Amino acid sequence: MDKQWETRKNNIVAFMQHELYVPMKEKELAIMLQVEKEDREAFKQALEELCASHKIQVSKRGKYMLFDEKSTWGKSALLGTFISNASGFGCEEVDGQEEDIFIPREYTNTAFHLDTVEVAILPSKGGKRKEGQIVRVLERSSNAIVGIYQKSRHYGFVVPDNGKIANDIFIASEHSMGAVDGHKVVVELISYGSKSKNPEGKVVEILGHINDPGVDILSIVKGYDIPNEFPEKVLHQAARMPEEISEADREGRSDLRDVVMVTIDGEDAKDLDDAVSVSFENGLYHLGVHIADVTNYVQEGSALDREALKRGTSVYLVDRVIPMLPHRLSNGICSLNAGVDRLALSCLMTINDKGDVVDYKIEETVICVNKRMSYTSVKKILEDKDLEEMEKYQDLVPMFLQMQELSGILRKKRQKRGSIDFDFPESKIVLDEKGHPTEIKPYDRNVATKIIEDFMLMANETIAQHFYWLEMPFVYRCHENPDPEKIQKLASFIYNFGYSLKVNKEEVHPKEIQKLLGKVSDTPEEGLISRLALRSMKQAKYTVENTGHFGLACEYYCHFTSPIRRYPDLQIHRIIKDWIRGRMKRAKMEHYESFLESVASQSSKMERRAEEAERETNKLKKVEYMEDHIGETFEGVISGVTAWGLYVELPNTVEGLIHISKIPGDYYLYDERSYEMVGRDTGRRYKLGQTVKIVVVDTDKELRTIDFMIEENGEEV
Repeated sequence: MDKQWETRKNNIVAFMQHELYVPMKEKELAIMLQVEKEDREAFKQALEELCASHKIQVSKRGKYMLFDEKSTWGKSALLGTFISNASGFGCEEVDGQEEDIFIPREYTNTAFHLDTVEVAILPSKGGKRKEGQIVRVLERSSNAIVGIYQKSRHYGFVVPDNGKIANDIFIASEHSMGAVDGHKVVVELISYGSKSKNPEGKVVEILGHINDPGVDILSIVKGYDIPNEFPEKVLHQAARMPEEISEADREGRSDLRDVVMVTIDGEDAKDLDDAVSVSFENGLYHLGVHIADVTNYVQEGSALDREALKRGTSVYLVDRVIPMLPHRLSNGICSLNAGVDRLALSCLMTINDKGDVVDYKIEETVICVNKRMSYTSVKKILEDKDLEEMEKYQDLVPMFLQMQELSGILRKKRQKRGSIDFDFPESKIVLDEKGHPTEIKPYDRNVATKIIEDFMLMANETIAQHFYWLEMPFVYRCHENPDPEKIQKLASFIYNFGYSLKVNKEEVHPKEIQKLLGKVSDTPEEGLISRLALRSMKQAKYTVENTGHFGLACEYYCHFTSPIRRYPDLQIHRIIKDWIRGRMKRAKMEHYESFLESVASQSSKMERRAEEAERETNKLKKVEYMEDHIGETFEGVISGVTAWGLYVELPNTVEGLIHISKIPGDYYLYDERSYEMVGRDTGRRYKLGQTVKIVVVDTDKELRTIDFMIEENGEEV
């Protein structure tokens, strides 16, 4: 290595010595140090030599940092994520290991929830579970915490909303920003504390009083670090976007403006990113799935693109939508609004009466949607045979009937191969103008929603299979086979209800899960067994390697159909367009290969964050709704039996706990063999799927819990 690179090596070390340096991967370092592309190999060699000389070291996640003699990497320590508990202890999730490592409270070493930590395994005490001690914290997940401010005379404390943070945060009076008792605040940590000292922070934002409308949801948004506003640079870029497509944009595209097509969405949807068209000729269906060409407006590496990647997905909360892209794009030029020309990527499939795709084309197109339809309206036409609605859309009714036929064929084919359909009852929470829940009603999954679902699945499969066989860099949506141990537990559990699962060599075929769901359909235990089956599954994620989709029982799958609200879709649109235009040469492929893995990882992480935030806001509003019904009687189904009590789910999907002490008439014990609660003297049993009458006793918005008790004489209905 020449003298130039000896100097560069010194620069690398100096860069890592800076107090603001955080561990980075090779590519990130190269960008920060402005290493030219032709020098990347030499740069990599320099890193390897620095590691070999113990000047720097690399973590198991490929991140570089200064060498630390105290580090035990490569010996007995493990790198992972700390999962905290409200009681102070926690566990470490280690990549590639199925079992977590238990971390006693005295060995957490100031680690906070979701910090990246290095853990040394403690000598075995004879227990089944490994125990560890956090040697050091490598990366903090966040230094911002949301909570309720509690004021004392000369100082204050913030009680974190996140129950996984065990300690309150000390706030010196000069760092309070004038917060008063009951204010929801965002705190920036100054110190992470010690065994004898609370963490210390300063208030950086006051969200409002806990009783102010909207503050409850905003607290969850801030708590999950979901960006609620777009940076000024992003908004300026969005403001420069056109309101109509130009002649230059139309050039080189297939003109499909004469093809009859519709969008079918919910009544309140504004970001319409998919349109569909169907025709039938000579015994073959011609299905067109037309997706908004967002990449025409969001250029790779632009401020808009960087912000979209950072967000990963739009977040749909009970009272608001936090979009991935500014409304100027998502509701404007990118939205497939009826009656205006729009740019699209179209997957045009020819399908036979068995549901096989016998031919297809993937094209850049110009489209013009004929009608903006709602799920409700299409349901009225196809299910209810509503004469008024059929008259209103008489020109489109024949196409809707063909859509229904094709949807049925595609669904039947998926079911035949073993695709699993978890049809859980979902709910829509209706809020008044102050954000207070007034109604919880079931979400209607009807013929129209199924049509769109079936068509989008078909397009996603077709696109994924096409690019898999081209052996191009790509982002797939994968769902791995379930963990054998969880499947065995599920098999043991359902045996108590008289059901069985066929498992071969510790693996289960998705068809077996599908059969099980069919058997429990319309039984009292349907909801419970369906949920347990779902929990035995692994979580779907984005990957650059195609490993198939267990739940859909298919070999190839991706997300292509929602580029307005999902970053992976936006990313693969760029790949598709480069292929269509003949630009996918070796250099371009290497370009995508260099960052697609990080895109997949970031997108999966942001998807989980969005799902958790959505779940928490729904739980919060369900608790708030039940506050108005304390003392009232409802009929529900026992959805869970535990050592501490019975969980009961009401028809509106609200779930509450009957503590074991509130089961009347006897002293009850939990029978873990039969998953029942059994009266010691009477032998009275409460079991899963049993219908009971309950009284709403109490609610807790902070803990998001609802307490029930069995109504006197409210035994099985």
